[in-house]
Amino acid sequence: MTSNFIEELTWRGMLHDVMPGTEEHLLSGMQSAYVGIDPTADSLHIGHLVGVMMLKHFQLAGHKPYALIGGATGMIGDPSGKSNERNLLDEATLARNQAGIKEQLSRFLDFNSGKDNSAILVNNYDWMKEFSFLEFIRDVGKHITVNYMMAKDSVKKRLSAEASEGLSFTEFTYQLVQGYDFLHLYRTHNCTLQMGGSDQWGNITTGTELIRRIDGSKGYALTCPLITKADGTKFGKSEGGNIWLDAERTSPYKFYQYWLNTSDEDAEKYIKIFTFLSKEEVDELVNSHKEAPHLRVLQKRLADEITVMVHSQEDLDKAKQASNILFGKSTSEDLKELDEKTFLEVFDGVPQAEVPMEEVENGLDMIGALAAKTNFLASNGEARRELKQNSISVNKEKVKEDYSITAEDLINNKFVLLQRGKKNYFVLVVK
Repeated sequence: MTSNFIEELTWRGMLHDVMPGTEEHLLSGMQSAYVGIDPTADSLHIGHLVGVMMLKHFQLAGHKPYALIGGATGMIGDPSGKSNERNLLDEATLARNQAGIKEQLSRFLDFNSGKDNSAILVNNYDWMKEFSFLEFIRDVGKHITVNYMMAKDSVKKRLSAEASEGLSFTEFTYQLVQGYDFLHLYRTHNCTLQMGGSDQWGNITTGTELIRRIDGSKGYALTCPLITKADGTKFGKSEGGNIWLDAERTSPYKFYQYWLNTSDEDAEKYIKIFTFLSKEEVDELVNSHKEAPHLRVLQKRLADEITVMVHSQEDLDKAKQASNILFGKSTSEDLKELDEKTFLEVFDGVPQAEVPMEEVENGLDMIGALAAKTNFLASNGEARRELKQNSISVNKEKVKEDYSITAEDLINNKFVLLQRGKKNYFVLVVK
């Protein structure tokens, strides 16, 4: 049994354009659809997540999803919305990237259950690598006019942009290659629908046109809106660049913080797109949030759901624990459980000073740690005053002037966290 996929996307705000007849086609029984994924890295980033969520909703609705890795198109570059050509990738890099992407996709899509609608991963390099240039222009190119290709927005924008360096023939042919993918999947897998971002509409409809002109059949097209942020900054980016799904590239702590720090307006939009919560659950969360915005109910639930989905419950628990170190009650034991990478991320931007390991092994006195050796506080006198007022902590625990910092205080055998009051932090790096 299939459920109404279009209806699901509509209430979630995930539908931009859809070809007439698509909804009826999908309600007539199990269908197959694909989304193309650019393999320029061995990890997806959160900009890819909308397409992945569309495939998952498609599978949940009882249909069969195909994830197409653009191995061939990754060697060309797509002009859609880009001002410059992409870097071209070699075969070994593409193979490594494909393996990384499949591992991540398997957290969302069911590839292995053996059900009729199990997901399938394909790579367009597999069918394009044997295609000669002469065969391509004879069997595909002659069916689409240059006038048709020039009318596409992605092409027109590149040709009319003042700063444009022009459009290479390689990029110009991209829509033919992507269009042929649709024709190939239609013929070999009975794939009748291509989905993607709204900037892909021109490339997708070239595919439906090839299916119509060459095979005399019908293909369908559907796009989702490009995700934006309310403040106008780019979705999926932070100061350090992309927010990746790979924990080595973006730690679960940073990933969790990205979603936790979304604005109220964005959180209300994202919780529909990036979770599988029902309409009733979402409506209830939105209402709760509006009654008490300062509690940030939406942001917390969004960050919880998506961190577990992309990483794990254990990673979410650790990310929350790390967050509490700055914003809640925590202990020296909590600090010592942080790995080095997360510790440095939690205290990113906090002033640091280096002290030799032998001084710590011999016992570093608090006046030295606060002033003489580090300049955390302006003078020895200020250090004594703050210690007498009970406002100094070492690794989150209050200390007096007679305390000495030793090797037992080291976090990851390397760091000691000093604190004055609630918000003034300082990191000793022991070398």
